[in-house]
Amino acid sequence: MVNKDTMKCIIGIDEVGRGPIAGPVAVCAFKLPVTNYQLLIEKWKDELGLPLRDSKKLSKKQREAWFEYLKVAKAEGFCDYVVSFVSNENIDKFGIAKCIQKALDESLSKLVVSSNLSPKTCNLFLDGGLHAPEEYVNQETIIKGDELYPVISLASIVAKVTRDKVMKDYEKEYPGYGFDRNSGYGTKAHYEAIESQGQTPIHRKSFIH
Repeated sequence: MVNKDTMKCIIGIDEVGRGPIAGPVAVCAFKLPVTNYQLLIEKWKDELGLPLRDSKKLSKKQREAWFEYLKVAKAEGFCDYVVSFVSNENIDKFGIAKCIQKALDESLSKLVVSSNLSPKTCNLFLDGGLHAPEEYVNQETIIKGDELYPVISLASIVAKVTRDKVMKDYEKEYPGYGFDRNSGYGTKAHYEAIESQGQTPIHRKSFIH
């Protein structure tokens, strides 16, 4: 572990889209400065008047309000984040675990390179069973971290809203499957659409039984 005094940033990492039967998987890496981390979180919560927690426990309206607020905060230099996707074709070919890891590595690499940071000066917090590459020596994986650690909650929100927007666009391309409502998850109506219309190019064939 690296001395905490050398840390320059805190990065939260979360994935979304592990379970759907259609669409990509997404991983967000979300960066905040070490110096005013707690103050910034409290300021944002106060200004928005919204809770900060796992994206699944927020309403769609709350998630989108957070997302729009964070876009402005990013533009103003208060935070940074990167979302990376891996396609359903690659999920079918390589498996979901490897694809999540690929998206994680890409998001983290882009974030660190764009900020001109060394992996050794980043303090990483990852949700669930996620792990960063070994060069990130100061990393911690936390079960239910998206509920317990605000920086992971922020990553969860950005990943969820960004992926939902992708799935909403897919509904325009492949209408009738409800991608704008189910985000690719295997709802009863979704399976009924597959039975009547067949699979689309964005369906995960290995997930459909």
